[in-house]
Amino acid sequence: MSGLSQDQLQQLHSYSNYVDEEQTFLFNLNQILQDDFLEDAKNIFKAVSQSDQDAVAISYFTRRYGMFVAMQFYMLTVYDEMWDGELENLQFGVREEFGRPSLCMFTRSEDWIMIDEDERQQAVSKVLTEQCHQIFTQLRKLGGVSPLTHWENVFGYMLWHYHTLSSSPATEDEAIEYLQILENAETWQGISEQSKFSTYTGGNHPSNLINVPVRKSCCFSKDVPGLLKCGFCPL
Repeated sequence: MSGLSQDQLQQLHSYSNYVDEEQTFLFNLNQILQDDFLEDAKNIFKAVSQSDQDAVAISYFTRRYGMFVAMQFYMLTVYDEMWDGELENLQFGVREEFGRPSLCMFTRSEDWIMIDEDERQQAVSKVLTEQCHQIFTQLRKLGGVSPLTHWENVFGYMLWHYHTLSSSPATEDEAIEYLQILENAETWQGISEQSKFSTYTGGNHPSNLINVPVRKSCCFSKDVPGLLKCGFCPL
């Protein structure tokens, strides 16, 4: 039985994240960091995305994985809770969603932890460094997709989360605090000299960027069979 509430599980499920569920897994996040697994990973991305184009398949992966990362920020903002397991405990498998096979994320409830208010910036930095930066840097070895595309694949979901969370009186204060953390260059030490999130938004509030072509790169969603062009596309 998961220690997460039904509301938390429902929110996670809505972004293809499943907790304590039996599933056949294809690989785990730690394997992405292993050079000898990268070609296998790319072939899995191609098979699930149903695209034989490297760039399309690789970007498809981080668009799906981006839902996990974005939900880290949602859970932190709403519950001061985050997934803090070993990378090999974040598993990927396939489920049918909206009539097509889709890559989904699977975790165990014991890896979801509470944090204190004074740990918020540290938690954000950990997610950005360990679950984003090192993964996107490793994927660069496959070629075809720039790290910018991967970051923007994550930020698109976060934009929507912080639009909705900052619009609710129940979560407005926490959303503002987390946005300030994301915009603080200190949070990005070891990754970038300035906030990549602030560069993405141009300093604008997320609510002012919904359905605006804010991306600088294409995510190739339009090239995945069964999917459409995303609402932030610069093309």
